[in-house]
Amino acid sequence: MSRRLMLSAMVWALAALPGDALGAGPAPKYGGVLNVMQREELPVGFAIHETSTISTIWPAMPCFNNLVLFDPMQRVERADTIVGELAERWSWQDHYRTLVFFLHKHVVWHDRRPFTSQDVKHTFDMVREAPDARAKLRMNPHKEWYANVEAIEAPDPYTVVFRLKRPQPSLLMMLAGGHSPIYPAHVPPSEFRTGCIGTGPFKLKEWRRGEYVDYVRNPDYFVKGRPYLDGIRYLIISERGTRTAALQSGRVDVASPDETPKPIAEQLRAAVPQMVTTEVGTGVADSLLLNSTRPPFTDVRVRRAISLAIDRQAYVQAVRQGGAVMGASMAPPPFGIWGLLATDLARLPGWRNPTGGKAEARRQLAEAGFTAAQRLRVEVSTRALASYRDFATFVAYELKQVGVETTLKELDTVQWFGAVARRDYQLGANLMGVVIDDPDVNYYENYGCGSVRNYTGY
Repeated sequence: MSRRLMLSAMVWALAALPGDALGAGPAPKYGGVLNVMQREELPVGFAIHETSTISTIWPAMPCFNNLVLFDPMQRVERADTIVGELAERWSWQDHYRTLVFFLHKHVVWHDRRPFTSQDVKHTFDMVREAPDARAKLRMNPHKEWYANVEAIEAPDPYTVVFRLKRPQPSLLMMLAGGHSPIYPAHVPPSEFRTGCIGTGPFKLKEWRRGEYVDYVRNPDYFVKGRPYLDGIRYLIISERGTRTAALQSGRVDVASPDETPKPIAEQLRAAVPQMVTTEVGTGVADSLLLNSTRPPFTDVRVRRAISLAIDRQAYVQAVRQGGAVMGASMAPPPFGIWGLLATDLARLPGWRNPTGGKAEARRQLAEAGFTAAQRLRVEVSTRALASYRDFATFVAYELKQVGVETTLKELDTVQWFGAVARRDYQLGANLMGVVIDDPDVNYYENYGCGSVRNYTGY
């Protein structure tokens, strides 16, 4: 795996910034529409709780609010950067076994119905699939995050209590991420696949499939004077070159997350010197999935050979142009605090001398019965996005060096997540987003035995 860096590009949009973030600078101005890049059609509409892809979260979040949120003006998301959103304040009790939220009053949904603690209880009872939940999600990739929640109580309209089986301070970080908006209890979750009723600063005006998503300012937003913008338009641009041209020409003001790799950012810097670019850690691991439930990957020697064949440093330099760092499951330093150190990575198979690794890969394959006369042939599946295709193409090249023949199979986003969840693949070139740097988030979701996101059956 490698951890990618992203250079986020935007034309400076003063109207979009909160006033208290401007310090002694000019006062915020009202008005204007921010044009934002969207890399593909929204795969499941605005149903954030039924997906794990940024292609849904990025264009849907303006409609919603969380209980709490990572301070968007901070460069790194940590526990001490969490601020209230629908929650005015919160309190840990009973040695981190009870988390109590005190909610803002006079918040209304976009359909003018009042927001209460019952909406919060409804949302997370639904996500954790509580026996008495009032609704059920079609897909539920984050259920395992809440395995430690014993009960959620709403003792009054403005108080919510999460009772835990054991202490878990990381729960607050899970609630602060983009995967954790509050849904209205009076709207069936299926309706978010085609529309959006939230409490957020912007109301959905129109979703024209394949073209754009339009939001307008919510005049009833509970934060006085916000938002500053009149609207946001997400322009759906699927082709990478067209996206870059749209940024360069000023057709869009802000790039999609994870869609401005280092070479493109450098091209944009040269072409548009006034463009503001910021280097950030994406929280994305480029990870090769091996389906160990299907031959030939039921054989550990074949799995080991595939790992040994991949030159990770060459990937960082050749494909990501130095815009990535090598790591394992958790984000490595300097972008994460839980990742393995370089000395630990060096002990793992496939992280040593790449020439020696390829020789050992050929030997392991020969032991498993795959030689020049009887080659291993595999299908590499990936998502039909440029960044996924880059990774899959590199994997195919590396495997060819050890005598493995590959074919590439591209799937659209909806097909992709269904296929890997069913383990309907041989090899999968996947970009796995771990948006919150905490083991409870990553391991529950991606390695828990019952999780739909445990694509390899680890």
